[in-house]
Parts: sequence; C-alpha cells; structure tokens
Amino acid sequence: MATQLPVISSLPSDAGTEMLQEAGSEHIWLHGASRRALLEQTDKRILVEGKGCIVKDIDGNEFIDALAGLWLVNIGHGRREIGEAMAAQASTLAYASSAQATTVPAIRLATLLSEITPGDLSTVFFCSGGSEAVESAVKIARQYHYFRGEPKRQKVIGRRGSYHGATYGAMSVSGTRQMNEPYHSPFMPGTMHVSPPYCYRCDYRHTYPACDVYCADAVGQMIEYEGPQTVAAVIAEPVSASQGIVVPPPEYLPRLRDICDRHGVLLIADEVINGFGRTGKMFASEHWELVGDIMTLAKGLSSGYAPIAAAVCRPHVVEPFAGDNKLSHLLTFGGHAVACAAALTNIAIMQDEGIVDNAAAMGTYMREQLEQLRSHPTVGDVRGIGLLLGVELVKDKTSKEKFPMESEEVKTLNELFIENGLLTRATHIISLSPPLCINRGEVDRIVDILDRSLTAFESKYGYH
Repeated sequence: MATQLPVISSLPSDAGTEMLQEAGSEHIWLHGASRRALLEQTDKRILVEGKGCIVKDIDGNEFIDALAGLWLVNIGHGRREIGEAMAAQASTLAYASSAQATTVPAIRLATLLSEITPGDLSTVFFCSGGSEAVESAVKIARQYHYFRGEPKRQKVIGRRGSYHGATYGAMSVSGTRQMNEPYHSPFMPGTMHVSPPYCYRCDYRHTYPACDVYCADAVGQMIEYEGPQTVAAVIAEPVSASQGIVVPPPEYLPRLRDICDRHGVLLIADEVINGFGRTGKMFASEHWELVGDIMTLAKGLSSGYAPIAAAVCRPHVVEPFAGDNKLSHLLTFGGHAVACAAALTNIAIMQDEGIVDNAAAMGTYMREQLEQLRSHPTVGDVRGIGLLLGVELVKDKTSKEKFPMESEEVKTLNELFIENGLLTRATHIISLSPPLCINRGEVDRIVDILDRSLTAFESKYGYH
C-alpha cells in the first residue's frame, strides 16, 4: 500500500465547494482575468473530472467541452494510458538539463516528429508551450541570418488579428496589438503586420477569386518596401483561430512560400493550434503541401496532458549552427522527459485509434450541421476545416456589423452556453474546437445547444 504524503496546506483535504472557491479566488490568478474572478465571474468554475468530450465541475454540473480545453485536448479527457506513461518515466528519470544532456523519451519524440512532420523538417528544439515555441522560432530565424552573414535581417512580418503567444517576442509578432498596446508597448522592434486572408471581411474590399489573392502579394510588397536584406521571417498560422477560424484561399499559402523563397526570408508555420489532427490532417500545412522553414508545435502535441512544445527546423535552417555557432537560447524545461513520454503516448493513441480520420469525418459532419444555423438573423458566416470551426456573429447581415467583444449581448450569449451545458466562447465568433474523439451524437448535442442559445439570445435582444 502506497504511503500517503501529508498535505502541507491549511486547506483541509475534505474542503467543500465554498471553501475551495474562496481559497481559489484568493490564491489563484486565473489567466486573462481580474483578481478573484473564480468567485466573482459566472463563467469561471472548478473542474474535477473529464471523460472524452465531457467534463464535470465541482457541483456535479456536466458540460460538453466544445473548445477542447483551449484548442488542445485532442484525444479527449481521461486517458489513463498517458498518466501511466508519465508515472513510469517520472519514477525512472523525471528531468535532465537540456543544456547538458538529453533523455531517451526526448530522442524518441524528436525522431518521431521528424518522421511525421511535412517535408524535410527534421531537427527539434523542445519548449514548454506555444509562446515559447514562437519565441524560439524568432530567435532561431534571426541567428540563422546572422551566421549566414546577413546580420541586418532582424524584422518579422505577421498578420493582423493573428495570435502567436503572450511572451514579449510572441506578443510582438502577434497581430493583436489593440489588446496589449495600453500595457506593454513599445513592442519588440522590427515587427510589422499585413492584412490576413479573411475573405468574409477583406481589408482590401476585394472578392475572391477576382482579387487574385492580393493579400498574399501584399506580404511581398512589404518585404520589398522594408528591404529584403532586413527581413528575417514571416510568421503565419495555416488556419488562424484568433482571427475567427480564417481558412485561406487555396493559392494563398503556396504563394506565400514562393514569396519568402524569392526574398530569402524564412517562413515560420505556426501550427500550435492547427497541429495534431485538428484540421483533419496531422498538420494543417498538409492541406496546401506547405513546408515551413520552421514549424511551431504545442497544444495537441500532448493533448494537454503535459506542458510541451517544439520548434521544428529544416536542415538548411540548422546548418549554419555548427562549430562555435551555438544557439544563444535555452529553456529550463525544454524536452522534459515526463512531458516527452506523455507526447509519445498521445501520438500513439492518435495513430492507433484513427483520431485524425475521425476529426476529418466529424468535421465534415459538424460543418454540415452548423450550416443550418445560417437561418438565424445573427449568424453571418459558418466556416472552418476539420474540427476547427467557427460561427461568425453579426448585428446585421448586410453591413456585417460586429458585436463588441465586451458587450452585454456577448456576455449574455456566453452565459446561455454555460446554462445549457456547453463550454466554448463567443466574441464576434463562436469558436468550436472539440476533442477529436467526438461522435455524431455529441456533434448534434453541440449544434442543438447553439441553436437554442442563439434563439433565446435573439429573442431577448430583439433580433429578427
């Protein structure tokens, strides 16, 4: 019988809901939230159990997790196999400094990633999360050019509306400055942004395909204006979740690849959300036969069972880092042995159980069901690929006027989702990214809750 370790805390082991909520409110600062949000905001809760697509809170309320935690619990909640793999590794060797050594799980995982990622991506720099992966990719890109005799190549071009992380460099290359400007500017020098391939709301007021995908050419124009000799990288998600589940036109990413090649600029393919089956292929890049020079991975790499991420590089990117040309960058928990064991088991489950194929099939079915919501007066668009889907909300279908993110109306809609047993989030987009193990019945349940919640919302605010 295992020895029970003492709980070194004033909080009793049998603490009830009220005591836990008070302690959590006082001592946990939830991310992106105000202080004491756990107690004061109705959309915050204590979750205690999960199985597949379903989670339960401390009060016994059951929810269908339509956002897979935060775009990442790809194989579903409650997979005991991953916990067992982590425990086995922790009891053998939990940690080794990535600056001095590596471990067998890290070698196995890096080898596996080199085999399943697109093209000749083959060398893996491990991190703890998506922000670190992006930060690492930017640093690698800058040093790559420095070692190749082009030290002025420091600039990074992103797209407006894209989110690449919350650390300083990742925040700077993100196209969400209006969120961070009051608190964190000035941002990292040399970061700039172009308009995204957002056909429903084209910044250029063009219509596809007559536009000839001008939004891609605009990236080349910016490179030429800034001077190619000053630009290190372009960063782009194949499908942008933060912009509102924006799937680019078929020509966009291949043309972006050509533009970067023509100007000697590295292309960072940010698959932190897209990767590991989310779009119906193992990596979203595969839909466009895209190979980024650096690919950033996180979230679905372990399905959230352990913090792990990676920046995966092509051979020509790592080639200059030879001899005395060392990478000026390290992370304490990069390649953590227990996290690597979790990721290996996660990918094995995905492969053995056909999780990616299920994501493709259920994504097609879910998109078909969501199309029925277009009859709602506040539904302007339905779009997505695989199980990365979105319903865009508008006040008026003709003008496409958005609902302000912090409006009382949006708050009400999110409350209706919770009341009806659905975990997701609505801004001007209802984001839908359920676990990839979802079945048709659970898809129907999500769409039914959306339908009922939208009906109640529209009735309350007089949308007809």
